[in-house]
Amino acid sequence: MDIHQYLDQDQKKDLLRFLTAGSVDDGKSTLIGRLLFDSKKVYEDQLATLERDSKRIGHAGEAIDYALLLDGLKAEREQGITIDVAYRYFSTNKRKFIIADTPGHEQYTRNMVTGASTANLAIILVDARKGVITQTKRHTFIVSLLGIKHIVLAVNKMDLVDFNEDVFNSICADYKSFVTRLSVPDVHFIPFSALNGDNVVENSQLMPWYHGKCLLEFLETVHVGSDRNFDDLRVPVQYVLRPTLDFRGFSGKISSGIVKLNDELMVLPSRKKSRVTRIITTDGDTESAFTPQSVTLTLADEIDISRGDMLVHPENQPRLERQFEAMLVWMNEEPMDPFTQFFIKINAQTTRARIDQVRHRIDVNTLEHHQANSFSLNEIGRVLVTTNKPVVFDPYSKNHNTGSFILIDPISHNTCAVGMIIDKLSQADLYSRLTDNETRKLVEGGKSLIDKAELESRYGQKGVTIWITGLHGSGKNLAAYTLEKRLFDMGATAVLLDGSTIRSGLNRELDYSPADRAEHLRRVAHIARILNDQGIIAICSFISPREHIRGQVAEIVGKDRFHLIYMDASPDYCRSNKPELYQLAESGKLQHLPGVDEAFDIPVNPAIVLHPQPESVDVEQIIDYLSAKGIFPITQNRS
Repeated sequence: MDIHQYLDQDQKKDLLRFLTAGSVDDGKSTLIGRLLFDSKKVYEDQLATLERDSKRIGHAGEAIDYALLLDGLKAEREQGITIDVAYRYFSTNKRKFIIADTPGHEQYTRNMVTGASTANLAIILVDARKGVITQTKRHTFIVSLLGIKHIVLAVNKMDLVDFNEDVFNSICADYKSFVTRLSVPDVHFIPFSALNGDNVVENSQLMPWYHGKCLLEFLETVHVGSDRNFDDLRVPVQYVLRPTLDFRGFSGKISSGIVKLNDELMVLPSRKKSRVTRIITTDGDTESAFTPQSVTLTLADEIDISRGDMLVHPENQPRLERQFEAMLVWMNEEPMDPFTQFFIKINAQTTRARIDQVRHRIDVNTLEHHQANSFSLNEIGRVLVTTNKPVVFDPYSKNHNTGSFILIDPISHNTCAVGMIIDKLSQADLYSRLTDNETRKLVEGGKSLIDKAELESRYGQKGVTIWITGLHGSGKNLAAYTLEKRLFDMGATAVLLDGSTIRSGLNRELDYSPADRAEHLRRVAHIARILNDQGIIAICSFISPREHIRGQVAEIVGKDRFHLIYMDASPDYCRSNKPELYQLAESGKLQHLPGVDEAFDIPVNPAIVLHPQPESVDVEQIIDYLSAKGIFPITQNRS
């Protein structure tokens, strides 16, 4: 074989990325150092430095401390532990390898997650003297959480238990009973001694009862090619290539699947279709390409495609949603503020997102679920996420590339968390979050220099919220605007808030799903409260279909200042006022319409019930009510 054939063969070698994890002093760094040393992948100058450092700061007595090949930080060498993720590259005649040596301490969980995010395989070390311990279970859980399908349980320090087969079998049995609770399809067990090199690069004669492969042989032969998803084509567009006026290509790395010439593709989110005319790689044009190749595609039609869009096969589409459930690993030093509007980045897509609910926090040592409202550094849990605009994604279990995301702090631009999408949410599971104690405390903590009695004396009224509810077409807005005009004529100071006006401005990014409707009303409630604090009457005209949401609005405003008016109109009356709206909803072309495909709860104890008439509404009941309550005394002639 000449040099060109050798280089070509070397270029085509398969690449295996794997990580090592384990408790403190289980021998992770020693194992990798021994693997590199015995496979003759340590250069002479590195070996000389290693021998010198082993005598000076090593932890292996007179022997070479192979861990020093990986532990590069000063703090790591002083303490004999791994803190940061250390990466090493080496290759054999059969395969190329990238090793991530990850820390075992719980406080460095985020570092381990970083190292495991791109790994195909995990080597989890246990000390033969200690067996399966809490850290072993924690590392296994994190590995399964990140979707790694291959695990090697490496039972180290067999020399310290006299290479006893029963000890090894007992550890294997304990681990099997735990790992069956997790979604890890491929688990192997290897006994070895990293310090002495037994079963690392060559099978050891000291353990004749072990008939499996040594570690290096296993790493060279383990099959990971089928782990890739070749069924679902996903090409996130990272760059629109325009080198000349006559060329327009769309560049990106194929996240999964296979693309061929003349394939029909759909662009998401626009759903425009076209056909592939060229597939360009670094080696020139080709007739097909597959994951994880980077390509530039040209299409037959001039359609609008930009960074963040995704190319897929029309018959096999990912999710295009705003709400989804995910597992979250918090990586920021600052605890999570659940009311922060984060930036979310999924592939090349970036938009705003909020965390609607923390379902639970997971104790990574016991796998127990605990109630939580936020996360601190290194904590892991299950959350519900809502984005400002629809994003394209797959469940992480189906596609790692399109099912993972990061959350970015909008002020510092630090990465706050990494997430793995479980799946989209059904309409029944959408969470409605309206208020919380922290938000209430912020509002209630505001102090004004103007006394409440002074405001009432100045305006001649009390600041209250008149909340008018009812179905679409029930006459809410007519009642609200008529009341506003009547109070204005009488000298009152009132501000009218209605759904259409608020949604066209302040809440224009929110839709009509239960989660967004709750957020919409939460904002309105806080506006009404601010107006009431200034002594102003707030007239609010909103459907607010659910009783518990209206109750939470009253909590925000203050129950003593919240007065509910119910427009009691029959469904036929409402349909006659808004026939086109109800026809769209009943035909399925419009979703989330109360009274049709979404429930409307009739108020239990409204202050007033009005029965509207066509083209008119009698608001004198409301005026009399305000007078009786001392909210706005009548001082002028009603004529």
